Amino acid sequence: MNHDKNSFIFDATLKFFVWTILPTISLCLVVAVIFAISASWAKYNVWSSGQSGKAELMQADWNRQITVREAEAKEQAAKALAQAEIERAKGVAQANKIIGDSLRDNEAYLRYLWIDSLQNSKNQTIYVPTEANLPILEANRFKNIPNQ
Repeated sequence: MNHDKNSFIFDATLKFFVWTILPTISLCLVVAVIFAISASWAKYNVWSSGQSGKAELMQADWNRQITVREAEAKEQAAKALAQAEIERAKGVAQANKIIGDSLRDNEAYLRYLWIDSLQNSKNQTIYVPTEANLPILEANRFKNIPNQ
């Protein structure tokens, strides 16, 4: 009988443990896990926001560097184009000097060029300067020409 009494107490204790204490411990564990997840989730959101902010900052910095590099490239290109224009102007000035020097005191060549240009220009009015460097105006000449 003693054995039955011990068995009864053990069975009652086991039932009490299984039906009361074990669910309570399980519920506490579930609540603790939910609390841990919510606390971790909040920390994760803060960390994730920080990472997003760092990524945006790095992207903005990268975009700024690209803009600066493009501006530097444009500046270098403008300087190179300006230098090329200066060199071209020097060449034109040198060519003009050579032509001017070759035409100075060379009236025969200038007269030849003038006569040659007269042969190539047909039906054009040419104004020849007079002694006072004023052209002879022939406005009345066109009155007698019939409309074509």
